Amino acid sequence: MHIPSFIERKRDGHELAPVEITEFIAGYARGEIPDYQAAAWAMAVFFSGMTATETGALTRAMRDSGRVCRWPAGSPLKVDKHSTGGIGDKVSLILAPLLACTGVWVPMISGRGLGITGGTLDKLESIPGFRTALAEGEALAQLARIGVVMMGQTTDLCPADKKLYALRDVTATVPSIPLIVASIMSKKLAESLDRLVLDVKFGSGAFMKTRADAQALADAMCAVGAECGVETIAMLNPMDEPLGHTAGNALEVWESVETLQGRGPEDLVALTLDLAEKVSPTPRAQLAKWLADGTAWRKWTQLVEAQGGRAADTERILEIHRAPVIRQIRAERSGTLTRMDAELVGRACVALGAGRAKTSDAVDFAAGCADIAKTGRHVAAGETLLTIHARDEVTLAAALAFLHRAIEIA
Repeated sequence: MHIPSFIERKRDGHELAPVEITEFIAGYARGEIPDYQAAAWAMAVFFSGMTATETGALTRAMRDSGRVCRWPAGSPLKVDKHSTGGIGDKVSLILAPLLACTGVWVPMISGRGLGITGGTLDKLESIPGFRTALAEGEALAQLARIGVVMMGQTTDLCPADKKLYALRDVTATVPSIPLIVASIMSKKLAESLDRLVLDVKFGSGAFMKTRADAQALADAMCAVGAECGVETIAMLNPMDEPLGHTAGNALEVWESVETLQGRGPEDLVALTLDLAEKVSPTPRAQLAKWLADGTAWRKWTQLVEAQGGRAADTERILEIHRAPVIRQIRAERSGTLTRMDAELVGRACVALGAGRAKTSDAVDFAAGCADIAKTGRHVAAGETLLTIHARDEVTLAAALAFLHRAIEIA
């Protein structure tokens, strides 16, 4: 295949044949096609888009660039969830053990945070001893034993996606719906799922700022899932304010534990149940009961212990990761809290060290925001609207610069 002609045709808005896309991705994954040509092609896709057929071919090519999970005959239903990212979005930590209570298998492969969006792996690794790097055989044995595993992407799973995403991240080609679809769905399809629920966010703290853009992304992912034989359901959810009352790794583990023990905030519990019932064979009422009566908590303890952690440590996670500097932001006057901007809270968390601006950055497990007040309620002058957990005065000052702009009272 003549690569310059391949790039040129996409640049000019022509449809590429699936076999060409497959050959291109395979060549790039093998190192035969250089980064500069892949970058040029990604930019061509960014401007010209892709048809549904092209997007499906790209997704399958990326899935097939590495190992695809093969499950034993007669094994239970395999289900998973993917979120397009948000602030305070710790749903996976609650949803995975809850779904495992229903008798399905949950082979959840997650990622790390980048930018203002937190990553499930970072949250899990704030638990002392918790291992997210598992071999295939170990993951399969754990699924057979307790029905759930939460792990990172292995080196042989969708290697083309890893390589292409890193390139997109430095060439301003991340915000392309076909490339986003292929990146997300190739990894989920490599899990060989039966059902997948997608939590597609829109709003200030989301990648997709408008509902229309989120709907377009959801429709494209569902189409690819259906084409590949996976029952795929998408839900659109706003991300204009943080989910729950915490944002930051250890803080979110603590709030997840609270939820698994029946004390979760209303919005977090509702979203978890909304997503769970889409892929679960168990009715919503029973799922809610398992969250309230400790059944889901007991499954969480099995999960943590199976992957090298101690469940008791998750209950005292705020003692293990205690920020040296804690500062409250209080309401300057009484009124209705009309804004708690998710994007600015997320940027504050990155400034505190809870997130990363680039993949090589270290994460401060203790840093973040807690006691985040919900919009729409009356607040009194002097009432705490948010508590900052910082490593030092320097990061505190950087976070305050964002947070003072994030909050509005009418």
